[in-house]
Amino acid sequence: MAIAKAILKNVPTSPRKMRYVVDMIRGVDVEKALNILKFSTKHPAREVEKLLLSATNNWKEKNQGLNPEDSGLFVKEVFVDGGTMLKRWLPAPQGRAYRKRKRSNHVTLIVDSRIHPSVEEIKESVEEEPIVEVIEAPKKKTATKKPATKKVIEKTEEKITKISKSTKKVD
Repeated sequence: MAIAKAILKNVPTSPRKMRYVVDMIRGVDVEKALNILKFSTKHPAREVEKLLLSATNNWKEKNQGLNPEDSGLFVKEVFVDGGTMLKRWLPAPQGRAYRKRKRSNHVTLIVDSRIHPSVEEIKESVEEEPIVEVIEAPKKKTATKKPATKKVIEKTEEKITKISKSTKKVD
C-alpha cells in the first residue's frame, strides 16, 4: 500500500492562519478530518478540505482495488510553508508610507493507511521481485616502492652514527 501526497501552492492566506487549521487534522482519520474541516469557521478550512479530498483520490489511484474505508486512511503528515509575498504600500500620516505584506503559503498533505498488508502479501511481493547479484568492484593496483640503493643506505647510516656520537658528548 502506497502513501498518497497532494500539494496546494500559493494559497492567499498567511501561513500562520493556515497552520491553525492544519493542526486540527494532523494524525486524524480522513472521515473525521473531513467533518472537522467542513464545520470549521476558519476560512482556510475550505481549501484544506479540497486538498484532503485530492489526496484521498490520489491514494485510490495508487491502490486500485482497495477500499479506502476498509484501509483506515489517516492524515499521516501535513505541513505549511511560506509562499510568495506581495509587498504593497499604504499611505500614512505626515507623508509617510507603511509597508503591507500580503502573504501566501504552500500546504503539503500526505495520506496513508493504518492497515498494512498481511504477511502473505509481503511474501508474494518479495517473490515477484528479481534477485539482484552483488558484483565487487575491481581492486586498484598499488604502486610498489623501489628498493633503496646501497649508497643511500650508507649515507643514512653515517648520519645516524654522527647524530648518536654528538648526543653522547653532550650527556
